[in-house]
Amino acid sequence: MNLEQLAGFVEVARVRNFTRAAEQLHLAQPSLSRQISSLEQSLGAELFHRAREGSTLTSAGELLLPLARRMLADAESVRRELAELAGLERGRVRFGATPTLCISLVAEVLKEFHTTHPAIELHLSEHGSRQLLDQLASGELDFALITTSNVAAVEKFTVTTLLVEELVVISAANTAPLAAHNAIDLAAVSRLPQIVFSPSYDLRKTTDDAFAAAGLTPHVVLEGAEMDAVLRFVERGLGVAIVPAMVLLDRPGLQSVRLEEPTLTRTISLARPADVAPTAAVTVMQRTITATATAFAARAGATMSLISDRRRH
Repeated sequence: MNLEQLAGFVEVARVRNFTRAAEQLHLAQPSLSRQISSLEQSLGAELFHRAREGSTLTSAGELLLPLARRMLADAESVRRELAELAGLERGRVRFGATPTLCISLVAEVLKEFHTTHPAIELHLSEHGSRQLLDQLASGELDFALITTSNVAAVEKFTVTTLLVEELVVISAANTAPLAAHNAIDLAAVSRLPQIVFSPSYDLRKTTDDAFAAAGLTPHVVLEGAEMDAVLRFVERGLGVAIVPAMVLLDRPGLQSVRLEEPTLTRTISLARPADVAPTAAVTVMQRTITATATAFAARAGATMSLISDRRRH
């Protein structure tokens, strides 16, 4: 069993077709078939149910797939680390972040990191926390910035908790009804015209659960928007929205007030595979993230607090 065979196996499992997998790997289809057959012979088990409509994994294939992905990720990590140390290539960082973090914390991180290390190749995956953790587990990412209300629930990863921040209510700058308030409760928010996020956002579930627990039905005027659109719609006076405090930084067209009890918060954490050592480039990126998070907390004041507690699971 070698890495070339494992790469072919993983690609066939992904596309469920030998011909398309061979095209993706820039191989002749017979060569790929021989690789998979040789792998099956060495393992003593068939890995695919081969049919005209496609190839699906057998039970043995299902067992091998996560192991193969991890072995390929480990091999790539070692290759990149040795190349960086030898000065043979510039280095690469593959990381993921949620949409709300991409327009705030990550934007500042990338500005700082690229200024200091312009030769490092960066790959960003923008998804919800659950999908990012799936990508992390499969070896597609070096680390991910996730949001979660319970870090202890995240398994199989080394997790560094960076920040805890409040969710705040925003409206267009200097307009009623928020301008006259220092804080507002959920009951009052539920009576205001509100713009809510797409159901794919972790933030949407948090706010929906809070209204439901309080026995409230919010007055929704628009739902299903992404973060950039929500902020723009609020700036135009279409309604209010509940958002993380950090997205308000450097947005003079918006104002915010804090929620009265119950306060809604989210935890921002950095997760990476517990069994894979980070490369030099990834380590530098993680330091940049920590420094930027510290600066964000200082600017945000009471709505954001910095945490440096590292937990292993």
